[in-house]
Amino acid sequence: QVRLVESGGGLVQAGGSLRLSCTASGLTFDRTPLAWFRQAPGKKREFVGGISASGISTSYADSVKGRFTIFRDNTKNIMYLGMNSLKTDDTAVYYCARSLGADEYDSWGQGTQVTVSS
Repeated sequence: QVRLVESGGGLVQAGGSLRLSCTASGLTFDRTPLAWFRQAPGKKREFVGGISASGISTSYADSVKGRFTIFRDNTKNIMYLGMNSLKTDDTAVYYCARSLGADEYDSWGQGTQVTVSS
């Protein structure tokens, strides 16, 4: 059974930094592309960024490009989301998911709350 568990969320001031983790089990981690999503109150869930199985390739939403970095440690089965220059608009529940290709995802985690105060 595939399981993804997010952690590392919290309260941070605007301009600050935070690093989220996504710990995976039940899958062949180094062959699985992954992604981060977020959902703010009253809004639809949106794609934040994705990373290839090897970690060599990444992609980002325009809203976070240059501020967020996705990387992974295939020896520990963990994917990370480094977030810098945080804005109040980044406040959301952040989720990781397994990428199935063709913009399809599954095995969503329970999410971790990130709150950015002004």
